[in-house]
Amino acid sequence: MEKTATIQIGDRSYEYPVIVGTENEKAIDIRKLRSDSGYISYDDGYANTGSCTSDITYVDGEKGILRHRGYSIEQLSESSSFMEMVWLLIYGELPRKADFDEFREKVRRGAHVHEDLKHHYLGFPPRSHPMAILSSMLNALGCYYPEMATNNRETDLERFDEAAAVLVSKVRTLAAMAYRNDRGLPYIYPRKDLRYSENFLHMMFSEPYNEFTDIHGLGHALDLFFLLHADHEQNCSTSTVRMVASGGANLFASVSAGVSALWGPLHGGANTAVIQMLEEIRDSGDDGTRFIEMAKSGKSLMMGFGHRVYKNYDPRAKILGNMTDKVLASLGKKDPLLDIARRLEEAALNDDYFISRKLYPNVDFYSGIILKAIGIPMEMFTVMFAIGRMPGWIANWKEIAEAPKGKIHRPRQIYMGKSERDYIPIENR
Repeated sequence: MEKTATIQIGDRSYEYPVIVGTENEKAIDIRKLRSDSGYISYDDGYANTGSCTSDITYVDGEKGILRHRGYSIEQLSESSSFMEMVWLLIYGELPRKADFDEFREKVRRGAHVHEDLKHHYLGFPPRSHPMAILSSMLNALGCYYPEMATNNRETDLERFDEAAAVLVSKVRTLAAMAYRNDRGLPYIYPRKDLRYSENFLHMMFSEPYNEFTDIHGLGHALDLFFLLHADHEQNCSTSTVRMVASGGANLFASVSAGVSALWGPLHGGANTAVIQMLEEIRDSGDDGTRFIEMAKSGKSLMMGFGHRVYKNYDPRAKILGNMTDKVLASLGKKDPLLDIARRLEEAALNDDYFISRKLYPNVDFYSGIILKAIGIPMEMFTVMFAIGRMPGWIANWKEIAEAPKGKIHRPRQIYMGKSERDYIPIENR
């Protein structure tokens, strides 16, 4: 294969190196294009622009492949756990038992938050969105660990291990506190004897004299949900974390920005839109048949189908679909929304209209159903996404921070506004 690519502009040619990734992804390195020619590339939404090189996650949307550090999502979901995924993403390899036990103990010990943080919640007005609260509280959390949030790159990297454990542990505590504050419920302290996801459910749903007991395996289902959302290449929120980090911002500030980016309905809010769609279908008395025909005629939009990257079945959707059946069976529930969802999925997999447009179910299609079955309210869906995505954000921050010659991210633009004009004093206008 050619090791260079030629760009022809007018009567001049410019030659640039070709970069080939480990999975044979190819890119033209045009970093010198502007200085050489005065031109820049234009790529609205960055769909064909590589903003970085990374060792963390590989996605092949055409083939429906997702790998973290070389391990397939199918392998990890079958044999691993969310906490092991956290280590893998952040440190690059599966942990040795001694290291893993030490890290899990840090996370267990770190679940409590400073008592003064409780007062911050009182400053939010009633019905504040939990994503706004979570973003604010993660930034505030850095104030309680000033030695880890110095904005001095060398110092922040020296305390990185502690900061990573603090964020992975406390993000679920802060999220549970936001949920309970909204409902006027007393905060529930974490327990050291519970696993990561079970502890979160305990902090969400326990009462002072009636502790939540996970008798249906909901903690395992939530652990899988977190694992499947842990990282997904350079999406909107992860790219935001990297951009903020590129300016030298500390880890706490960077992941707080990631929460804000994730909040958008086109990113983290998609699973909420799926539930709303299914409820509208149910409430209209439809079993999904009429809705499918409306979607094919352009009168309805099928949420949870299709993906910016995947042009095949999202592998995470298959895994969550199977877990949804298990959760509902364990709870003894028959959710009519799931029946409608199955009918929509069947249409997408067998109808030429959807097949030709590559509109396969994505991870958001089933994640809302499984969260709803667990008892998570819809306004918390995106918060759950943020908890799961935390290790991916941390790993990407680390990659930026450790880059010896990293540059601040500063995209160019094509200015389309007014050209140079003369100022007219206000009395003459």
